[in-house]
Amino acid sequence: MFKKALKLIKQYHRIIIHRHSHPDGDALGSQMGLYHLIKDNFPDKEVYMVGDVATRLPFVEVTFDEIPDEYYRGALAVILDCGSSRLICDERYKLAEKTLRFDHHIYCEKIADLDVVDSSYESACGLVTMFAKTCKLKLSTAAATSLYMGMVTDSGRFVFDSTTARTFELAAYLLSRPIDLGSLYYDLYAEDFGEIIKNADNMHKIKFTPHNVAYIYTTREELPEGSDAAPVSSGLVSLMRDIKGVFIWVNFTEGEDGVHTELRSNRYNINPVAVKYGGGGHKKASGCTVPDRETAMRLLDDLDALSASEPV
Repeated sequence: MFKKALKLIKQYHRIIIHRHSHPDGDALGSQMGLYHLIKDNFPDKEVYMVGDVATRLPFVEVTFDEIPDEYYRGALAVILDCGSSRLICDERYKLAEKTLRFDHHIYCEKIADLDVVDSSYESACGLVTMFAKTCKLKLSTAAATSLYMGMVTDSGRFVFDSTTARTFELAAYLLSRPIDLGSLYYDLYAEDFGEIIKNADNMHKIKFTPHNVAYIYTTREELPEGSDAAPVSSGLVSLMRDIKGVFIWVNFTEGEDGVHTELRSNRYNINPVAVKYGGGGHKKASGCTVPDRETAMRLLDDLDALSASEPV
């Protein structure tokens, strides 16, 4: 599959790179990483990155390209870190002559002419890194830094059980470039003191179902002014990760488009619950957006029932 992907990239002069909306470190890292890989190895190609602003990672200095529809004519569109077509940041990928996808989510649907999908990878960045290594592509510090950012964030700093020996082999490969790890980790994880206080307040909002599913529910009125519900939801769910005796946890944050829902587990496959409510992701880390609080509570009931069963 990697050779077929490289053949497609070589074939097209204009390449437009997409990923899922509300990008996290993996979506953004794989998008920027592939951009640099293509430009470093094929400098004469036109390469564009499209999508919404990366509000979760404000320290990343990137400007997304605003391009007209006609740019897709005769072009290759590449989709990264996206398991569902409805989550792709710009639906104009359908206008491209050919499409290519690199993804590590559980396969739900065929999206591109060539789908390179492998859910055994901890991140889309890991998959793109293996593509670069297998195809012996030139690896710049900029490409390596972007790809490493996605690997470290989607693996939870290499503690999630999606982390394997291959993860560390690929991380070592990226670290053959002079990545400034001190600066990268500081940018990713340093918090303002005010945010630390807010997190302490949010921890007091944690509740539990009868079978010990931990959850936080944040209404629109409780959402800080000017905040985007998606990154808030992704941030809050991690507060419940290390509670003793809790094996499933979920965060609900009301936004303009519905209730953003992040599901996590360290024992159970929670992905079918996310899929039932229109989302997807991985066995132990998935997400969806439900229309209202009533639906969110039904989802919570499903997680509670799952928690009462034996892990599969």
